[in-house]
Amino acid sequence: MIYAFRNRICAARAFLGYINKAAAVRAAASLPLPRHYTTSVDNNAPVQLKENPFAKEKVQCILCKHGINPDFKNVQLLSQFQSPYTGRVYGRHITGLCQNRHEQVEREIIKAQNAGFMPTYHKAVEFLNDPKLFDPEKAIRPHKY
Repeated sequence: MIYAFRNRICAARAFLGYINKAAAVRAAASLPLPRHYTTSVDNNAPVQLKENPFAKEKVQCILCKHGINPDFKNVQLLSQFQSPYTGRVYGRHITGLCQNRHEQVEREIIKAQNAGFMPTYHKAVEFLNDPKLFDPEKAIRPHKY
């Protein structure tokens, strides 16, 4: 007897749920759509976006962004990536260069030093007042150590 009573209650709840869902669908269908939405043949189809609005902007190094290939004859550009006190090449985490461009800059600096265009232990005096491409005191990416 208890089981029969439970079955009736479950059937009644299911019937009321069906009625409420049908009423909600009818009420939603009668509401006007906002202007910024467009309807298609199927109202339940997902909205197709052309691009991800939450995507982060792709970060590029300064040389790739402007399409610059380092050359050993362009001493003024190469001196930007050299320390004025020691003559050492700044690391990637400081300059923000990609790996490919950083290796190119290192090779071209060595070529320029071997050709006698650049000093090896300090930065050329005429390039000390050039505008900085990056701040050597503040790294762009954190260092691994």
